[in-house]
Amino acid sequence: MADLLNVQGLETQFRTREGIVHAVNGVSFSLKEGETLGIVGESGCGKSVTVMSMLRLIPMPPGKVTAGTAMYQGKDLLKMSNEEMRQVRGAQIAMIFQDPMTSFNPVLTIGRQVAEPLETHMGMSRKQAYARVAEMLSLVGIPNAKERLNDYPHQFSGGMRQRVMIAMALTCNPQILIADEPTTALDVTIQAQIVDLVKRLRDELGMAIIWITHDLGIVAGLAERVNVMYAGYVIETAQVKPLYANPQHPYTIGLLGSLPRVDQRERRRLISIEGLPPVLYQKPTLCPFAPRCVYKVERCMQENPPLMQVGPDHFAACWVDTATGRMRA
Repeated sequence: MADLLNVQGLETQFRTREGIVHAVNGVSFSLKEGETLGIVGESGCGKSVTVMSMLRLIPMPPGKVTAGTAMYQGKDLLKMSNEEMRQVRGAQIAMIFQDPMTSFNPVLTIGRQVAEPLETHMGMSRKQAYARVAEMLSLVGIPNAKERLNDYPHQFSGGMRQRVMIAMALTCNPQILIADEPTTALDVTIQAQIVDLVKRLRDELGMAIIWITHDLGIVAGLAERVNVMYAGYVIETAQVKPLYANPQHPYTIGLLGSLPRVDQRERRRLISIEGLPPVLYQKPTLCPFAPRCVYKVERCMQENPPLMQVGPDHFAACWVDTATGRMRA
């Protein structure tokens, strides 16, 4: 099956008073129709900046995409005109933003805000758009949806606002839905409801999903493939089951080791990763994880490893085979 989206060598920088921050450093990935891709990593690793760069949503200046391509339906998103991008955003590639509390305009009704993409991209009249909005709000589980069209964001709870955000993203039946940590601000019960909702809608509508999170537990039950990011790089990528069963990068091992698990017979202490992520004023020339790594060897401090195949459709950017302690290349 051909790729629906193919990103290659994406690099993004931000100019600050202290210097240039190298936020994304040559990220490559692909997405097929109907596939769910998880992008995981700790805060500041470049997850959100990667997709925001792809959709040209980073503020420029201070941000700048300095290299790479993002091919969608035979066209490079990074080279499209502003008008072409407006036609893609919302209609073909939709995004659920991170904080439902601040993502809505507080002085416009929910109906008005959710109807706007329908009027912009699908040429609907106000009446047609509002009828479609009521239908979408019902689909995502908002009770008495038609009566709530004239309510304002503050009249909805956090979980309900996130459902409305999902409804807004889905109004134009996009081919790709990007969810940027959509459950971060919600309690665990509401998180589970939102994840179940997205899975159901994915199966019903057949869309592809990019799910960005630092919660590996959510990704395990939602995604088919996972990219692990660190310091602006994809440092491991694999199908979900092989990655969780046999992580190959020390950072991934640390992330999974920090998760409490109910399927282990023996008690064990949770793993913590010592040290702090690098400050990216300089593009790393050595392995960016090396200063925190318990497996590091001399070469790790001299050369940044590329992604190397370590199994079927499983790649890791590490010079050391963590299972044997031997060098990979």
